[in-house]
Amino acid sequence: MTDTLNTDLDDLLNQHFAGKVVRKDLTKMIKEGANVPVYVLEYLLGMYCASNDEEVIRVGMENVKRILAENYVRPDEGEKVKSKIKELGSYKVIDKVTVKLNEKRDVYEALLSNLGVKGVEISSATVKQYEKLLAGGIWCIVSMSYYYEENQKGSPFGITELKPIQLPNMDMEQLFEGRRAFTEEQWLDALTRSTGMEPTVLDKRVKWHLLARMIPLVENNYNLCELGPRGTGKSHIYKEISPNSILVSGGQTTVANLFYNMGTHKVGLVGLWDVVAFDEVAGISFKDSDGVQIMKDYMASGSFSRGRDAISANASMVFVGNINQSVETLVKTSHLLSPFPEVMIDSAFFDRFHAYVPGWEVPKMRPEFFTNQYGLIVDYLAECLRELRKYSFADAIDKYFKLGNNLNQRDTIAVRRTVSGLLKLLYPHGEYDKEAVQRCLEYALEVRRRVKEQLKKIGGMEFYDVHFSYIDNETREERFVSVPEQGGGGLIPEGQMKPGTLHTISNGPAGMLGLYRLETQVVGGNGKLTLSGVGSGMAGKEPVKVAFDYFKANVSRVSAAAKPGDHDFHLHIVELHNTGASQAMTLPSFVTFCSALLGKPLQGQIVVLGDMSLGGSIIPVENLAQSLQVAFDSGAKRILIPMSSVGDIPSVPGELFAKFQTSFYADPVDAVFKALGVD
Repeated sequence: MTDTLNTDLDDLLNQHFAGKVVRKDLTKMIKEGANVPVYVLEYLLGMYCASNDEEVIRVGMENVKRILAENYVRPDEGEKVKSKIKELGSYKVIDKVTVKLNEKRDVYEALLSNLGVKGVEISSATVKQYEKLLAGGIWCIVSMSYYYEENQKGSPFGITELKPIQLPNMDMEQLFEGRRAFTEEQWLDALTRSTGMEPTVLDKRVKWHLLARMIPLVENNYNLCELGPRGTGKSHIYKEISPNSILVSGGQTTVANLFYNMGTHKVGLVGLWDVVAFDEVAGISFKDSDGVQIMKDYMASGSFSRGRDAISANASMVFVGNINQSVETLVKTSHLLSPFPEVMIDSAFFDRFHAYVPGWEVPKMRPEFFTNQYGLIVDYLAECLRELRKYSFADAIDKYFKLGNNLNQRDTIAVRRTVSGLLKLLYPHGEYDKEAVQRCLEYALEVRRRVKEQLKKIGGMEFYDVHFSYIDNETREERFVSVPEQGGGGLIPEGQMKPGTLHTISNGPAGMLGLYRLETQVVGGNGKLTLSGVGSGMAGKEPVKVAFDYFKANVSRVSAAAKPGDHDFHLHIVELHNTGASQAMTLPSFVTFCSALLGKPLQGQIVVLGDMSLGGSIIPVENLAQSLQVAFDSGAKRILIPMSSVGDIPSVPGELFAKFQTSFYADPVDAVFKALGVD
């Protein structure tokens, strides 16, 4: 079956993109022996091997190998190639060329990285034509000359011709026409293959994550974050696949390098590249104290101020890095943006991220994940992606859907940008239907909600509105989109639970709020209590023992017929958010004992908040607003609050408070009646 799929896709690519495809195993075979970016190799393979005729491929491979052997400069053979240029007078080399202005001599000088030659004069016309030579450099095929004379000021080496390894022109109509021959699934597989991955061994969700990595290449000013384990290929696409993106390896950077150099009045990397990607976010640091602030301005608006100038640029920002702990641990004990350096852990900075791709869902790269089938030549793909930056599909949502009321302006912009990027990649010709928009919209809501969930943990109640949804314009049905790693939505099941089962929210030993489930079993006996689960140690037993003593003394106020001395009670406490044993268990334990003995269940999806002292005095809720947020995230529909917490209600956002049926209790016995729904 897989072979048939492979053949079908290979045939489609060769038929509709003739001369623009290459067999990716050829790239792999040569890549292992030459440390050049993939787009350089495929530029050459595209010139000589863009065919499915085995003989053409064989001859083409020989040519490519010969050109690389003769013209590609290996760093350890620089001296040998310099000697060739001197002896022959001129010679073609493939190397990375970087240019800077020597203002003392008023000339542009080139550095050829692998050749190890610097100070080579290059014409102003060439530099104007290819500005990227001035920022980070580009791979080129260069015709070198050699001329030496006494007392020469510059280098004896010269550049007679320079050709960047990129496509000279781009016919978008050919792309649109070719795309029409593919289904969405086939095109997604073709894109995955074009980046070197094999789609038949990856599940669909992983393919969408790989697709999301490409959004910054098609969307202007798009800010993406991906954190995950090592070895999942997070930075591969920005380093190898596109000559229009630059990967800034972790470490110090400067405002002048990244944004604007006040001395030379030149825009930095954001003005010269389509994507600026930061590898290893944990290591990012700015020499300038205002670096993060300027980055925030730029990420919000695509412009920044330096001196008297307001400068605009289109580069997208990508942040990739490693998560060293398990995601489950981070979700419960911290937040998923904790690998960033301390100076960047700021809700205003993270709020500018349009998407957070879950890198932990992408498998670690293994040999079978790399394709041997046909894909588009990457420099053709890169130019297509670059050209698509001129288009926008941000209004595609409006025809079919409306966004829910939990999305603020920043969320809306982020979701629209992501949908636009995904549609450009999957439907560059603009011919998509409602289902296609819906798939892109659900993914966009998820990757933005992941950002918002972390903001809620960092910035508190300012970011309480994380329940993202969309409404179908036709059916008026509202659908909510969750993030898989948060869980939570189903922690409190729908409908009534067994008598003696209760949910409460309180702080664990580390001060983290969590949800607890108390389950009490009653059997015939003589009034004994046993305790299991979290908090069954010495410290955790005390609050439950206080509750049991109060229960035996006061249960007759709840029901005159109740006889606790004729039964044994077993209380099991489950922590549902891994927050550890809580001390605020006295009032919830009292309510669950009453419910179990009477055989009456609590109202469905209710959470009981608050606690009580030894004598039955009510203790208010410590953090009402955040407790309600945890309750809502866990699936609660009803909430029971002590009267003594009424003064804290103004601290709760109105929209959040309105999500619950709320009841208030004055004392422990009142709490039992209200929890059972008895007037």
